[in-house]
Amino acid sequence: MNYLVILQPLLDTMKWLIPLMLLIGLLKTSWFKGWFGERLVRVLAHYQLDRQVYRRLHDVTLPTPDGTTQIDHVFLSPFGIFVLETKNMSGWIFGSEQQAQWTQQIYKQRFKFQNPLRQNYKHLKALETALGVAPEQLHSVIAFVGGATLKTPMPANVTQGTGFIRYIKSFDQPVFSEVQVEDMLDALQSGRLAPTLATQREHVQRLKQRSDPTAERQCPKCGSALLVRTIKSGPKAGQQFWGCSAFPKCRTMQPLN
Repeated sequence: MNYLVILQPLLDTMKWLIPLMLLIGLLKTSWFKGWFGERLVRVLAHYQLDRQVYRRLHDVTLPTPDGTTQIDHVFLSPFGIFVLETKNMSGWIFGSEQQAQWTQQIYKQRFKFQNPLRQNYKHLKALETALGVAPEQLHSVIAFVGGATLKTPMPANVTQGTGFIRYIKSFDQPVFSEVQVEDMLDALQSGRLAPTLATQREHVQRLKQRSDPTAERQCPKCGSALLVRTIKSGPKAGQQFWGCSAFPKCRTMQPLN
């Protein structure tokens, strides 16, 4: 009996079934959801924001005192600098401007995630330093895509779908000249880290180090190693923090988590 003839239909099916299963698995990953959400925002901005007015940069990684920060989208315009954080999420979203964590609910399951306004605040401060602009010239924008429904009152800069386009266009008073916009674009292009896989891997590693109390750290001021120290007296006795190994010459301190 020729078993190959019998098994051939099964083998033919497996040729497309295995790649299909791998593709389905990829589509469910948080990496793909984030990637797709950012690409969707790019497409919407491409067709609805004039490129001559709103100069744009995507996946901008900037150095910071404690590592790097990665910004999804930056739109430079005479009307201000718009800093977009993309969230490709489904289900119901609960949260407020003051809460440290928001909640995503899908049927009966609930998931906590960082308040994206707070997440984007670090991006604003990095751009403020890199470009030397005033805080009021920077605008934080959160763009929820992917079918999420905001179930609690949100500030105007937390948007759904194409709402981020309307929010950006609501600013119509010039605060920068065309020359200033071009200068800022040049400054970001030269100051950003190259948008490569190596940059992405290094950024992720730095994030892990910041969240790992045992990971090695460097002092952002003098470059010496940071050590875990324990407060020995006072109302905070027993609490731990990162302290510079060059103490007392350098008195840098950082929270442990």
